[in-house]
Amino acid sequence: DVQLVESGGDSVQAGGTLRLSCAASGYTLRINCVGWFRQAPGKEREGVVFIHGGGGVTAYADSVKGRFTISEDNGKNTVYLQMNSLKPGDTGMYYCAADPNSGGYCYTPAYEWNYWGQGTQVTVS
Repeated sequence: DVQLVESGGDSVQAGGTLRLSCAASGYTLRINCVGWFRQAPGKEREGVVFIHGGGGVTAYADSVKGRFTISEDNGKNTVYLQMNSLKPGDTGMYYCAADPNSGGYCYTPAYEWNYWGQGTQVTVS
């Protein structure tokens, strides 16, 4: 079974930082895309940042460019999301996802992804 487990969510003040982790088992993250999504109450799940493990190519939503950084530790089969200068608009449940049905193109909608974690809550006030 494939499992993705997120951690690191918390409640922080605006301007603060958090580092989220997505640890995988049963699936090797570096062979395909990994994405971080977030969902605020009453809103659709939106893509935040993506990485293609094979080449390290990344893509960021405009709303987080310059503030968020995705990275990977292939030895730990884990992807990280470093979030700096957090804003109240960053509040939401953050999910990691893997293995999209998009032929290697990572910046793709939520419905394309096959594996999801349970989410970790980020609250910025």
